[in-house]
Amino acid sequence: MAVGINAMPVTFAAHALAVIAAIMVLVWNISYRGGLAWEAENKNLIFNLHPVLMLIGFIILGGEAIISYKSLPLEKPVKKLIHLILHAIALALGIWGICAAFKNHNESGIPNLYSLHSWIGIGVISLYAFQWVYSFIVFFFPGGSPNLRSGLLPWHAILGLFVYILAVGNAALGFLEKLTFLESGAKLDKYGPEAFLVNFTAIVTILFGALVVLTASTKSPSSIDDADNYSYSAI
Repeated sequence: MAVGINAMPVTFAAHALAVIAAIMVLVWNISYRGGLAWEAENKNLIFNLHPVLMLIGFIILGGEAIISYKSLPLEKPVKKLIHLILHAIALALGIWGICAAFKNHNESGIPNLYSLHSWIGIGVISLYAFQWVYSFIVFFFPGGSPNLRSGLLPWHAILGLFVYILAVGNAALGFLEKLTFLESGAKLDKYGPEAFLVNFTAIVTILFGALVVLTASTKSPSSIDDADNYSYSAI
């Protein structure tokens, strides 16, 4: 079921929000939090990789993977390959981002997996990996039968959007958690520029996620938009 608007105009707004969100999270972690590092005496620099990789790598690239399959006026095999590669990069960067959080906690003596944000995060990355692996096998190589693909297509689309929505929601929860820690532990000004930057980054992230979901529900620019296209229109 597709919303009766064209996907292309919606994607332009989504791309703009993606750029804004990426700039905001980089400004926050580089200008306000001191920078990024995998090895550092200041363990906070290691943690700073987490929000950057999860937002730019996981949320934004994952969203662009969904957008690309629905909005690009290309042949189906080309769109499928772009969709697959972008999701693979998003998954890899998401795993790296989670590893950065574990590395920071382990080297700082902080317990792991104690918060709701971390629990949901592990669930999201696990579902994302499962979705990518079974989709690769069924839709790409070696590929299932036409009946199997058409039967799994609606579930592929629904699960993909469910996992993505959960990821965006958990990202907002992560921003809230980190800001709460900063305001209580580091005595960050609740109405200061950094607090506003973090909150607005979360809002832009949510808006980007909403446009990604909207794009998945709009009409494809292709003249053929049915189940045989293996498109998100299957929902």
